[in-house]
Amino acid sequence: MIKSELVQRIAEHNPHLYQRDVENIVNAILDEIVAALARGDRVELRGFGAFSVKHRPARAGRNPRTGEHVPVDQKSVPFFKTGKEMRERLNRDNPAPEASAAP
Repeated sequence: MIKSELVQRIAEHNPHLYQRDVENIVNAILDEIVAALARGDRVELRGFGAFSVKHRPARAGRNPRTGEHVPVDQKSVPFFKTGKEMRERLNRDNPAPEASAAP
């Protein structure tokens, strides 16, 4: 699902709201999550999950084509951990396929 499909579905479930208003709300929520992560804050949405930032230190990398060692700068990467309710719902709705018996 892409953002426009999410906006469309929310608008369909809320006919009293204009689609452009739903789009503004979705954008505002996502912008606030990004802003909080940029400040170094953690964003927790109970039952859904938590967004945080992990910091990767600088390291020595390798160019796969030439084998030459190259420096890789430190970086911050977003991290998402699912909430308990989401994990339970995903596992309840989509049970893991059973392993087929070998002949």
